[in-house]
This record gives sequence, C-alpha cells and structure tokens, in this order.
Amino acid sequence: MRAQSSATAPSRIAVDIPSGPSPAYGTLLAALGVTAFSLTFPATAWGLEGFGPWSLVAVRSVLAAVLAGGCLLALRVPLPDRGHWAGLAVVAAGVVVGFPLLTTLALRTSTTAHAAVVVGLLPLTTALFSALRMGTRPSRTFWTAALAGAAAVVAFTVQQSGGALTTADLYLFGALLVCAAGYTEGGRLARVMPGWHVIGWALVCCLPVSVPAAVLALSQEPVRLTAHSVAGLLWVAAGSQFLGLVVWYRGMAAIGIPKASQLQLAQPLLTLVWSVLLLGEHLTVAAPLTAAAVLVCIAVTQRARG
Repeated sequence: MRAQSSATAPSRIAVDIPSGPSPAYGTLLAALGVTAFSLTFPATAWGLEGFGPWSLVAVRSVLAAVLAGGCLLALRVPLPDRGHWAGLAVVAAGVVVGFPLLTTLALRTSTTAHAAVVVGLLPLTTALFSALRMGTRPSRTFWTAALAGAAAVVAFTVQQSGGALTTADLYLFGALLVCAAGYTEGGRLARVMPGWHVIGWALVCCLPVSVPAAVLALSQEPVRLTAHSVAGLLWVAAGSQFLGLVVWYRGMAAIGIPKASQLQLAQPLLTLVWSVLLLGEHLTVAAPLTAAAVLVCIAVTQRARG
C-alpha cells in the first residue's frame, strides 16, 4: 500500500518564483513612471485651455478612479487590510489631491519651466521623508550625488524662468511636501501589496470627495472643449494619475524609495523637452549641459549603497 501510495502521489517539483521584479526591471519601471510624470505639466497646461483649475483636478481624479476601480473590480481584487487604509489615505491626500491641485493652481500664472523646480527638488525631499518614515540611511556618496543633482536641476530651471520668484511658489513648495509624503507612503505599501493596488485604492478612496467636487466645479467654472484640453485631461487622468503611478510604485518597491526617487532628477529636463515640442517654449544651450550633469548624478546614486 505504501508503494502504491508512493507511486500514485504527484511528484513535487521545486520552482523558483520571483517575489518581484529584478533591480534592472524595477529601474525600468520607475523610469517609465518618470516619463509619464514628465508630461504632466504640459498636459495640465493644455487642460487649462478649456477647464478651470478646480474642474481639471476634480474631473481627472474621477476619471482615474473609474479606470482604477474598473480594473480592481474586473480582477476581483479584495479590499486592503484594515491596517493599510491609513497609508492609502496619505497617498490619496498627497498624490491624488494635494500635488495635482497645488501644481494646477500654480500653473495658472507659472510657466512649466518654473514649475519644474518642484520636480527638481522632489527626489531629495522624497529621500528625506523616506529616511524619517522608514529609517533608511543612504550613504554619504548617495546624498552628495543627490544634492549635486538637485542643485543642478534647480539652477537650470530657475535660470530658465528668469530667476524671479512668483506668487505660485507657495503652491509649488506645498506640492513638493505633500507629494514626497505620498510617494514615501506609497512606496512602503508597494512592498506588501501590488503597486497598482496602492494607487487604485487611493483613487477609489477619493471618490466620495472628487465626484461632488467635480459637479460643483463644473457648475462654477466655464468649460471649453478643444483638442488640447481634452487630450490634456485624458493624459493627466490616465497617464499621470493612474498608469504612471502603477509602474512608479512597482519600481520603487523593487529598487527602494531613495534610489527610485533619484531617477526623477531627469524629470524636469524631460518636462522642458515636452514643453518645447508641445507648448513651443524656448530652451537655452544650458539644457544639454544640465542633462549630462544630471545623468552622472543618477548613475552615482544608482551605484551608491544605501
């Protein structure tokens, strides 16, 4: 009986199943997220051609939540654990509401080049939030390269905007803080749940607020539908607010928040490229020099051990 039981028992084959993407693949995912984010400011500028700032932010949140909620429902994703909802609320407040609203308000009077100062400082701010929230301790080499890259990006973007501070700066600095908090909390959650679940549930969390806000804003602000305004709205809703964050959080979970955040040093330069192509803004010869400096800093931070 034992022999027969042994013969009929199914054989067990050990299979190595990767727990997540490799560091190289994680870097690629984070880079795709940065590329999606780099289009956010130009797309927002397009959206503001036909929507008011409050309408644009509220409607993009609703559209992104419908897309995310549809995916969660279709794949029958269970509700997050009770202990994750507080973190999801931080992601929602920082990434879904705070950053889009504050930067959209800023872009009413600020150029995309000036607004890119926020993105230039965001990697460093995210790394600082990560150190405080998660106890990470990057090396001195990491911090030196990060500070150098941030300084290069800030100098470039300020120079591009003429070196003058505008009334939009308070909005921009506020956006910097809330987004860094949202990125950090989202990256922490992406270690215990799929990254697209993080942003998906954060978007769904905002529906009780975003739907009434969209109805109220659309009734108060004039709407002029054009090819630019519709394309800008669709991109910030689907690309920036959902798909970009899906790959971004997945990449952060694979390579760590501090290193992933440093990839964003390239985001202001990408934004300026899109600004030239899509908005007709003019760039100086400083762009390739700054790009080279930023790429060197990114390479150093990727090799530095945290």
